[in-house]
Amino acid sequence: MAIEPLRFGTPGQTVLVTGATGFVGHQLVAALLADGQRVIAMSRDTARAARQLGGGVRCVMTAAELAATERVDIVVNLAGARILGPRWTAKRRAALRASRVALTNRLVDWIATAQHKPRLMLSASAIGYYGVQPQGAPVPLTEESPPQPVFMSQLCQEWEAAAQRAAQHGVQVATMRFGLVLGHGGALPAMLMPVKLGAGGPLGGGRQAMSWIHVDDLLRAQAWLAQRGERTSVQGAWNFTAPQCVTQKAFTATAARLLHRPALLPTPAWPVRLLLGEQADLLLEGQCVVPARLQREGFDFRYPGLEAALGSLL
Repeated sequence: MAIEPLRFGTPGQTVLVTGATGFVGHQLVAALLADGQRVIAMSRDTARAARQLGGGVRCVMTAAELAATERVDIVVNLAGARILGPRWTAKRRAALRASRVALTNRLVDWIATAQHKPRLMLSASAIGYYGVQPQGAPVPLTEESPPQPVFMSQLCQEWEAAAQRAAQHGVQVATMRFGLVLGHGGALPAMLMPVKLGAGGPLGGGRQAMSWIHVDDLLRAQAWLAQRGERTSVQGAWNFTAPQCVTQKAFTATAARLLHRPALLPTPAWPVRLLLGEQADLLLEGQCVVPARLQREGFDFRYPGLEAALGSLL
């Protein structure tokens, strides 16, 4: 399938990207440069960022390095420590908040002092905003669905609230609630490893819903919002998920079929809960989140179904 170049609106804009060396950020920077945009990358390790992103990208460590006279047209805020990992102890929760909420607050504090305000801020969030759904046949969640009083939902709410502060300074703020991003990086390689070894199968029963998006569609949706934001409002939340929601069992079976491997070995829920504690809900309960607003406003998904999405990557 031919891949058309992404268009982010008027060429020659300056785009500030946080999390620019991450799985999504690295590909976004390449697409922005290919579209003739100027890029400022914010990274904790500017030397590493410069090596990875190339000489055409200006690298800064913090927003404090940006002068009040700096002209930035679009901010894409992707920074955030990996959510799945060590148990969510008080220290770990504080680190997750600092990497998302505190960083976003500092970014908005700079916007408040900037003489030239960005026209648009695309700020990452996650479908963890909606909490979890029990296994079975969940009701699809849209941007209008309420959050839950659990940590991952509260973290996303705080993250989005920090970004929305920029609206007080005349900036359009679109919060992007990412599902599982499928691509050559991120979580997918680790998820496929047991399947490749012939040890894949249902996890905790396998009926939990999985909401995902191909990385190409994620980047295309970001470009679509950037273009659309030049002529109309894109303010508010957008679910970045594919239209097709699948179960964990169906996801593994599809990957196994494409890889010509069996997918018959179940993993019970209890060792996962023992290892991960509360964050086990991310793997064992899941959410069926649909991109209601993207579809309603006319965004065209290249990979609406899982088989074609995984097939393009495998």
